[in-house]
Amino acid sequence: MPGAGEPYPPLQSTPLDNPAALDPRPIVPRSPRATLQSEDVPMLPRRSKRTRNPIVIAGNALLIVIFLITVAGGLGFVLGKQRFDLPGPLTEYKVVNIPRGGIRDTADLLMREGVIDQPGLFIAGALVIKAQNELKYGEYRFTKNASLRDVVDTIIEGKVVQHAFTVAEGLTSDKIVQRLVDNDVLSGNIRDIPREGTLLPETYRFTRGMTREQMIKRMQEAQQRALKEVWERRSADLPIKTPEQLVTLASIIEKETGKPEECTRVAAVFVNRLRQKMKLQSDPTIIYGLVGGKGSLGRPIQRNEIDQPTPYNTYVIDGLPPGPIANPGRASLEAAANPARTKELFFVADGTGGHAFADNYEIHQKNVARLRTLEQQQPRAAAQPTSGTPRRVR
Repeated sequence: MPGAGEPYPPLQSTPLDNPAALDPRPIVPRSPRATLQSEDVPMLPRRSKRTRNPIVIAGNALLIVIFLITVAGGLGFVLGKQRFDLPGPLTEYKVVNIPRGGIRDTADLLMREGVIDQPGLFIAGALVIKAQNELKYGEYRFTKNASLRDVVDTIIEGKVVQHAFTVAEGLTSDKIVQRLVDNDVLSGNIRDIPREGTLLPETYRFTRGMTREQMIKRMQEAQQRALKEVWERRSADLPIKTPEQLVTLASIIEKETGKPEECTRVAAVFVNRLRQKMKLQSDPTIIYGLVGGKGSLGRPIQRNEIDQPTPYNTYVIDGLPPGPIANPGRASLEAAANPARTKELFFVADGTGGHAFADNYEIHQKNVARLRTLEQQQPRAAAQPTSGTPRRVR
């Protein structure tokens, strides 16, 4: 506060009271005309000629399209892969025969058979894993609820259905050919009946499409291999000169007994007889000489047939017949090549499916008498072999 009688200092103006104090630039008065004219506004920067180039615009659009396609493709791949591995529509296993053809034909067939329900995805999956040229034709077994991946893998790996053809020991070539003809999985015709004893009885696995002639060739090749192996291991003192004679002897053994454990003893009887120049006297050789391998006799051998001359009747001829009377199995071939070391010369059915063996005729007659007694006690259960022929050597 100023003292008494002192004058107050002049008041200071504030920026609010003096707008000029806010802007130090001098205010230049404008004329009315200048006031009406618009001020120059700075222009926005112009786009470069490069960004307006049609090639650049098209390139950008292409990149966007590629990006969208990539995203869509990736999404589709993920979804497709998931669907490719999901269980399929089959409610139970099914066998489908796929013929030669393209991937489209295969997909359509599988669709019709109910194995798959999305043929397009099947084709796409096969193309993705580069399997379109590896789909093999054949007969396939698809499991219940097989996924598309399971179906493709099955066809790629060629897991075709394996069928079985079983040839029983002791069948003649004529009967084997008839069974081949009756098999509806095999195809083609058979030109000639193979020679007796050239087919090896066993179970053969094969796929649909194999011909009957091919199956015969397989059986012949198997027999040749088996015979070669057995012949090389035969007994040194065997009175058999050729592999063909071994097959003939084995075929008689095969028809004489249905018990594998008896094969070597039956073989020993015939080998001992050959050594002693005795007639083999085998009933199955009588039957083969009468029917020629075309079937069974269907009745007991009659007395006059025992002495009826035929090339195969070993009651009449000396030694072995001119050829096999059946197709023997491996066990009979082995028995013929390595018979038991016995002195037995006779055997007769024992009424239980086996045989009673004897070293001499006296014991043999007792065995025959025992068989006759059993037959009289059980007339309906007379001793009969598995092939329907009496088992006796007299």
